[in-house]
Amino acid sequence: MTDLLTAIALIFVIEGCILALFPGAPRALYRQLSEMPADSLRLAGLTAAAIGLVAVWLLRG
Repeated sequence: MTDLLTAIALIFVIEGCILALFPGAPRALYRQLSEMPADSLRLAGLTAAAIGLVAVWLLRG
């Protein structure tokens, strides 16, 4: 459970840094995402999840 909470906290840190350093970038990204078809977003999400799962598997053994 501690690892999960640490991972969530790191997500907040990364997101906060991105918003603080590049405030316009997320707006442009969200605008582009809103124009993408749902199937493309779903595929991108599943791909990111699979990459993350493999990375955790490799890192944690």
